[in-house]
Order: sequence, then structure tokens, then C-alpha cells
Amino acid sequence: WKNLLLKIGDNCPEYGNSDDLKDHIETCFGVIRRELEHSHYIINCAEQIPHKIPLYGTLVGLLNLENEDFVKKVVETTQRKFQDALNCDRIRILMRFLTVMMCSKILQPGSLVVVFETLLSSAATTVDEDKGNPSWQARADFYVTCILSCLPWGGAELIEQVPEEIERVMAGLEAYLSIRFEEDDKDFLEDLWHRVQALSSNGWKLDSVPRPHLSFEAQLVSGKSHPISCPEQPHGKQKHDAELKYPQRIRRLNIFPASKSEMQPIDRFILEEYLLDVLLFFNGCRKECAFYMVNLPVPFRYEYLMAETIFSQLLLLPQPPFKPIYYTLVIMDLCKALPGAFPAVVAGAVRALFDKIADLDMECRIRFILWFSHHLSNFQFIWPWEEWAYVLDLPKWAPQRVFVQEVLEREVRLSYWDKVKQSIENAPALEELLPPKGGPNFKYEDGRELSAELTNKVKGRQTAREIIVWVEESVYPIHGTIKVVVQTLLDIGSKSFTHLITVLERYGQVISKICPDHDKQLMLIEEVSLFWKNNTQNAAISIDRMMGYRLISNLAIVRWVFSPENIDQFHASDRPWEVLRNAVSKTYNRICDLRKEIISLKKGVTLAEKAKAELEAAESKLSLVDGEPVLGGNPARLSRLKLHAEKAKNEEISAKESLEAKEALFARAVEENEALYLSLYRNFSNVLMERLPDASMELDNENSQSNGYNIGEKEQWCLSTLGYVKAFSRQYASEIWPHMEKLDAEVLHPLFRRA
Repeated sequence: WKNLLLKIGDNCPEYGNSDDLKDHIETCFGVIRRELEHSHYIINCAEQIPHKIPLYGTLVGLLNLENEDFVKKVVETTQRKFQDALNCDRIRILMRFLTVMMCSKILQPGSLVVVFETLLSSAATTVDEDKGNPSWQARADFYVTCILSCLPWGGAELIEQVPEEIERVMAGLEAYLSIRFEEDDKDFLEDLWHRVQALSSNGWKLDSVPRPHLSFEAQLVSGKSHPISCPEQPHGKQKHDAELKYPQRIRRLNIFPASKSEMQPIDRFILEEYLLDVLLFFNGCRKECAFYMVNLPVPFRYEYLMAETIFSQLLLLPQPPFKPIYYTLVIMDLCKALPGAFPAVVAGAVRALFDKIADLDMECRIRFILWFSHHLSNFQFIWPWEEWAYVLDLPKWAPQRVFVQEVLEREVRLSYWDKVKQSIENAPALEELLPPKGGPNFKYEDGRELSAELTNKVKGRQTAREIIVWVEESVYPIHGTIKVVVQTLLDIGSKSFTHLITVLERYGQVISKICPDHDKQLMLIEEVSLFWKNNTQNAAISIDRMMGYRLISNLAIVRWVFSPENIDQFHASDRPWEVLRNAVSKTYNRICDLRKEIISLKKGVTLAEKAKAELEAAESKLSLVDGEPVLGGNPARLSRLKLHAEKAKNEEISAKESLEAKEALFARAVEENEALYLSLYRNFSNVLMERLPDASMELDNENSQSNGYNIGEKEQWCLSTLGYVKAFSRQYASEIWPHMEKLDAEVLHPLFRRA
């Protein structure tokens, strides 16, 4: 019966490979009516396969005719889940399920209207400057989006059964949209409102929502309708917090012309909902995800919309709902599931995004580069590179040229140089954009005396202390200590990442001794960069590992990134930015891990204190009655209790000591965090102030040329660097906010802020 529930609506052997939804529902109903104790399973199916909600709603409607108590339990469980739901997607989907149950005569339409009006009233109050808090418009918009997104599933029934009430809701929605704060361009919510209005004008007729309840209307009408109520509304404060909790769909990603998707605007919205729901609920099952994405219950083709929806999630800001690798795997599986259609659609999407690359956000560009290189590596690196050979005629800083250069560099990481060169044989001139072929750039290949001696000592397994003594006696008197030691140790560790980690673990103290301050650490990073000048990946990994072993500080990395030779590459290469991203990410992860550990330790301390108190209370009851010692008590039990009490006391002391140590580390990490962001934004501000044009010139997307290449090098440098400022600020906003007053006062120049 579970398989029948899961596969209802699918063309599968369980249903005799039939496509008739009525047959599916009757077959499933005949079996499920004997399994009525499993109400939670039906609700779970509705929540996790939401594009089948109309089928599950009709099934519950038929069960309502036979067992009202069972269906009452389903309604109450759904109501409770709705009340307790903290996840926005869950709220949206449960509202859809409630709407479909109303269509199957399970719920009273008036009750659903009350839910809509309560949410609408809360939204209107939120954006009211006098009574509410407009900072929480994200929540208000989310509520209104939920109401609008339910109407395609139940608008026809509501207008038929409670016309006055639904007209009142529509008027309220229009009133809300007139008072909310909006940007100049039409955003997602306004666009959805216009689509629903068009659907209403069309008599609520659409092709993308199956209406299986109509086949059973004569039976369903005799079922008992159950009431529901709206969940209580929470209260909140800050706009940033609101946008984190209630993420907004601000814009659609329109990659293809509208003519590629021949469907009504509202059908497009519903199909997007189906696709997003499948991506959400099958995020751990890529094969099932691809299966459901290509078998949605709609009568038209939708490959172009499917590609747009997946890319909209992959490129979503500030971060995608799931790791980018998930979307990479789904696209691969869809290309294999639809070999005659989807690969060409993906290729079209790549070309369209490539044409607009100058207008893409920097964070989106990086994700696009990483996805595309990975995707090609799974399809034998086949791509018509001759189409893009013209980028060689563009300036070195042109976004399209930089994109091709970075994709080829990432491909070399995923394969090897000769293989990637072979893949571009149709455009041999592009070899110019390949990274240099070659290994490490070791200065002492000729076996200079000190380097050779250090190599022998390492091969002889001498300890770090012995080598430090040797360095102090033999190398310090000679100029270039850091060069000799670092170059030699890197050469020994250059055979593999394992070799590098082994060298750093054994001889990190040597590097720490000769590079104790930021100036020396800056020289250390320069040596690493020089040693791996032909291999960006190894340079980034080496610096990252050294930071992990605290041989290099994040402040030294910031200084190196903003050194003159790197500043000149900000718009033409991702090399310095990759190192900076790694450093900021590692700092962020450290402080997040410490927060989690402190929360866990606090729980441990609380439990230890509670256990100690309980044991002490039990011990006192055994040893004293009315304040007098008990004669002839149970000495063995008393002894056992004392041992447990002693153990609990020791555990409490140990937990408190661990907590104090972690809190000290956390305090230090917070200081490091503040120093990092102050240094980062101070450097951004300094380099931008040197290069930004006078304040009257606005650097925004509207003023950039459509292809991005008529822009001069200085302007392109400013656009790229400001793009990275925006990307870092958005990604680490939660860590930056606590330091905003200091940043505003000490760092952020008005021209920098305006740009």
C-alpha cells in the first residue's frame, strides 16, 4: 500500500502502466481504506511529493465518506503541523494541501478564507509604519505569496462556493500590494499577483493543476466538512533576521526568450512550484529527483523552464538552498534521462549566460565557472570552443575572456593539462588562456648547499627542534633564511597533498620560528605563491593548510591579497580572490564551530549540575532523618551514592573548565574576526578610493555597456572589485553586522559606500 501511495499518478507497473488518474485513485482507495491507522503517512506523502497533492486530497475526500473520525485526525494533524511549521516551504505546501482538501469537501471554504484573511491582516499590519515594523516586510510578503500560490489550486471552488469572501480576499491582496515598499522594477510578488489576476479573468481555467476531485464530485459532496483555524502570528524585529527566516524570491532568472515556453503565465508559476518542490524534497536522492522532474503532471513540454529553474537555484543569492554539487548532479542526470532534448537546452542556457556574463554578480560568476567546468569534466570536456575563440581579441580584463580562462584553469584541476589542450583542438588559439604547464618553481634545483643539507636532514627524520638549532647556527647568518627553508620544505612536500601535510605537521614549528610576525608571514606567502606560480590550485591549498596550522594569520593573507602585484590582477584573475575566500571562510567556520561547541558544553554543564544536585539530595535523605544520622542504614547504597556524587562533581568541574577554555578561545576568535573585517574593508576602501572616479560618476549596472567590453580597464577594475566587496558583504553579513558601527566610523568612506 505504501508503494501505491508513493506512485499514484505515475505510469508504473503498480497501476498497470495506466495514465488514468481516476483509476489510480480508485485502486489506491480500495487498498488504503484498510490501512486507516496510517494517517501520518498520507500527510507525509503530500508534504514530500507536493505536485501530487490534488491526488492525495481526493483520496482523503473519499476516505471522508467512510470514516469521518480518520479524516478529522488527518485535518487536526495537518493543522498542528501548520501551527508548528518553522520552515517556509513547509508552511507553503501545507497551505496548498489545506486548499486541495477544501476542493474535496473535507474543509469548510469559509475556514480557509479565515486563514487567508488572518495572514493578510498580519501582513498589512507588519508593513504599516505606525502599527507595525516595515523591516519585517519579508515576512509579510511571504504570507501574501502563500495566499496567492494557493489560489490556482482552489480559486475556482472558492469563487463558486464563497464568492463574496474570496472577492474580499482579492481586494485585500490588491490593497496590500499598494502599501508595501517596492523597488522600481516589478518584483516576484507583483508578477505573481498579475498572473493570478489574469487567471481570475480567465475563469480560473488552467492546464498545469490536475483536478481529479471533479471525477468524484457526486460522491464527495455528501462528505462532512471539518473546520480549521489559522496559526498564531509571531512578532519580530530586524530586517536582516526577517530576510534570513523568510527568504524572498525577488526576481525570476529569465535565461531564454518567453517564446521558448509556450504556456500561460500562471502555468509557468505552477510548474516552477512543482520543480522547486521536487528539488527541495529529493535533495538527497538525485536519481528520484531527476525522475520526478521529467514526469510532472502537465500536458506540455517544459525543458527550458526546467533548466531556468535549476540555474535560478544554483545562482541564488546569498547562497543556494543546497550545495552546488547537488544541482550539478541533477543537471547531469537530466541530460542522461532526456538525451535528445535537455543537453541542447543546457548548452543554450550556457550560451545565454555567457552573453550576459558582464552583468552577472561576481558570486554568480564564480558558481557558474565552477559548475560549467565540473559539468564538462563529466561529458569528456566536449564543447564547441571555436564559438568563443573571439575572446582572444578582447582585452585581458573583459569578463568573457576571464570566464573562458578560469573555466580552462578549473578543467585542468579536474583532469590534466594535455587532456584539456586536446579538448580545445577546434580552437587551438585558446591555448593562450590555458594555465602554464609545469610543476613547482623550485629555486634551488641545482642543489645549493644549504637547501641540499636541509633536504638530507628532513630525509634523515631529524626533529623540528634539531632543524631549528641548525637554522639558527647555519642559515640565519646568511641572508634569505625564509627563502631557503620554505622553498626546500615546499619542494619536499610537492609530490602530493599528503606529503605537504606531513611536512607541515612535522616541521611547522620551523616555519613558525622563522615567521613569527605578519611581515615575515607576508614573505612566507610570497614564497609559496612564487613556488607554485604555475599551479594556482596548489598555491591556494598550501596557503590554506598553513593557515589551518596557524603558521599564517588571516591578516597576513589580507595584506598579501592587497599587495600591488595582486591588486593589478583583481579584474583579470581569480587567483588572489580564491586565497581570500578560503581565508575568510576558514575564519567564519572557526567561530561557527566554537559557537556550536559552547552551546553543547553549556548543556553538558547544566546536566552535570542537575545530576550532582539529585545525588546530593538522595545522599542527604539516606544519611539524615529529621537532621539526625540514621543508624543501621544501608552502608553499601550510601557508599555507592557517594561514589556517584564524587563522579558527578568531577564531571561538573571538567565541563566547566572545558566551557571556560572554549569561551576564552571564542573571545579570541571574536577579536580576530573584528580585526579581519576591519582590515579587509579598510584595504578595500583604500584601493577603491585610489581608483574610483570622482563622486559624480555612478558605477552601476545600468551605466555599463551591454557587452561590458567598451568599458576601460580602470572602470572594469572598479566594477570587478566592487562586485567582490558586495559578494563578501552579502555572504558574511551575519558576522559583519556586529562590527558595523566601527566600520562606519573608521573605514567606510561616503564615496565607497555610494559606489
